[in-house]
Amino acid sequence: MGKDNSKSNSFNLSRIKFLILMLIMVVVWAFAFPFIKIGLEELSFINLTIMRFFIVCLILPFILIFGKKRISKLHRKDIIPIFLLGFFGVMVYHLGLNYGEQYISPAAASLIIATIPVQIVILAIVFLKEKITILKTLGVIIAMSGVVVISIWGKAESSLKVEYIFGAIAVLIAALMGALYTVSGKKLLDRYTGLSLTIYAMLLGSIGLIPFLNYSIIEQVSNMSINTWFAVIFLGVFSTIVGYVIWYVALENRTASEISIFLYAIPVFSTIFSYILFRDEITLMFVFGGILVITGLAIVNMRNNKKQKD
Repeated sequence: MGKDNSKSNSFNLSRIKFLILMLIMVVVWAFAFPFIKIGLEELSFINLTIMRFFIVCLILPFILIFGKKRISKLHRKDIIPIFLLGFFGVMVYHLGLNYGEQYISPAAASLIIATIPVQIVILAIVFLKEKITILKTLGVIIAMSGVVVISIWGKAESSLKVEYIFGAIAVLIAALMGALYTVSGKKLLDRYTGLSLTIYAMLLGSIGLIPFLNYSIIEQVSNMSINTWFAVIFLGVFSTIVGYVIWYVALENRTASEISIFLYAIPVFSTIFSYILFRDEITLMFVFGGILVITGLAIVNMRNNKKQKD
């Protein structure tokens, strides 16, 4: 009951349906960044994380029950490794992202998170001893230079504070957790489909949020406005569950290289949504940093795509 089983049950998508699904995925993931900002207006970064995954954990068991033909069986020996994978790669990721967005814009956060594929390359070099080419090195340097530009000069000087830089660092750490999730989960993908591993990691990893529970969540949740409830529900249902399900359905029909090109649009959409909702200032240095991040990401992926074709 592993990957092969899921492939035999894969969805067959026409090009139009595939493009529609990709558009939905890009939009729900792009909206996640401004909606996190909305949630943080009435919830602490910890309580927002807890509420998001409380909703996720209410829904995922139904996917396990009704979609069991597509879900790999959980092996007892993998419970602790998947818990650690889910806690650090999913929960700590969101804690870092939510903390960072207290101080930086959704647009800046989305661009820093977009460096996850670049950080995966760095981790693969360090821990998996993968060789690095000159082109890939150039892509990594360009993308990370963009993060530095956004973190230091991406905000107007008159309003730049130390908290802004700390916020950017927290989101960068979140991106590192996302990269660790991918690299560390590679061995588990020999026994589980990507969707199965994601569901188990979210459910088990959410247990790690229990020590973060405190009385403030009762007060904050009881005083939540409709806007905040909508943001939290959207983050749990659409940005998390719908987004990831679409991602793995797409992977059953197309190669990762074909799908990755759509991810470049997420920071662009997120920046637009952020400007519309919050009128966030977009400085020339921010645009320059964003271009560097997306260019570096494209170069790294371009090399990966060439390898796949070869």
